[in-house]
Amino acid sequence: MISNKKAAFCTLGCKVNQYETESIKKQLLDLGYNEVNFDDKADVYIVNSCTVTTIADRKTRNMLRRAKKNNPNSLVIATGCYAQTNAEDLEAIEEIDYVIGNSDKSGIIDLINNIDSEKTSERVIHKNIFDAKEYEELEFSTLREMSRAYIKIQDGCNNFCSYCKIPFARGRSRSRKLESILKEAEVLANECFKEIIIIGINLGAYGEDIPGNGDFETLLDKISMIKGIERIRIGSMYPDKISDRFIELMKNNEKLMPHLHISLQSCDDEILKAMNRNYDSHLIKERLLKLKKNVKNIEYTADVIVGFPGEYEINFENTASVIKEIGFSDLHIFQYSDRENTAASKLSNKIDSRTKKTRAAKLEKLKEEMQSSLMVKYMGETMEILVEESKNGNTYGYSKNYIKVEIVDYIGKVNELVEVLISGVENGRLKGGKKIK
Repeated sequence: MISNKKAAFCTLGCKVNQYETESIKKQLLDLGYNEVNFDDKADVYIVNSCTVTTIADRKTRNMLRRAKKNNPNSLVIATGCYAQTNAEDLEAIEEIDYVIGNSDKSGIIDLINNIDSEKTSERVIHKNIFDAKEYEELEFSTLREMSRAYIKIQDGCNNFCSYCKIPFARGRSRSRKLESILKEAEVLANECFKEIIIIGINLGAYGEDIPGNGDFETLLDKISMIKGIERIRIGSMYPDKISDRFIELMKNNEKLMPHLHISLQSCDDEILKAMNRNYDSHLIKERLLKLKKNVKNIEYTADVIVGFPGEYEINFENTASVIKEIGFSDLHIFQYSDRENTAASKLSNKIDSRTKKTRAAKLEKLKEEMQSSLMVKYMGETMEILVEESKNGNTYGYSKNYIKVEIVDYIGKVNELVEVLISGVENGRLKGGKKIK
């Protein structure tokens, strides 16, 4: 057992990265390390990187340099998606001691334990991610967010969208075995988590690579049968993975929360084709509107890219029109940037920065308009809120359809479910008092 050693962690990017950092952290803490803040002096710094955007790449490099500045004698390790796709770039940064790709994340603890042996003589530990054929189980550790916990069910993606580096960072789609997922869900239920969130890189592809294991809908149905779990959220869905069976499950299973985050990116047929997405605008509208028709008060959030190469004004307007027709409670808007070695980076007809900023601003305005309409929709309604925090005499939490609500003049306990009568709007969120039964 190691004593008096300190470790600090920085996680960039998605919930999958955060989930994996928690596993690494647990193993180090089990060895006797103490966790400190990243800006504190530590013996080991681990940066779990993202490479979705050029901004994420830059943040990764900055955090790694900051780590060595905090303690020049520390061990600085870069891992994650940027470490997988750009290992040579990171190797050139002298502040970094080791670069460990996604393909070798499970070996980080062994590396730290054997730091003085010949086994760790190479600075870059990196295998071809496409050699990974099966899901790699991680040391179990709970990624918590106040009252919620996460379960990773799948890794990798087979879609190869023209703008995206993720298949090169994560490899092909690999599903976790059903029995392992259910075991983790039961542990979370025993720890009294009422709400779990299912995460992965392409959730709808779950089970396609394991014959006889069961598909995504089967998994959701099985998890919902576990006693103690009252809310199940789905991290992200592609429109083409919303099957009729999935719609029926969302309609009839009360444990499945009426909210979906949609990996949308565009709603224009020409741009969707150039992006190598497996659907068109007709499918987007047909699937999402059918789901809205069948599932009461379901709300959508979405990722959207503006300024993709060849996106003329008419293409952008088509996207905005479909978004407005469907209605979204929130949008995550990204301005397109080239990612090296992707098909889109080689396309002509690049969009200038000013146009991208203008279009992003237009979508921000549309988002605000949709959110205002949403607030009015729920006035006078009773919503079940899962408490996240209490401060200044009020309590805050999220509704089933993932709308933040302030419970006025009530101090609730984290993880408590409260019925709230919505009576107003303040600072962009709904507010109301606890309903007296």
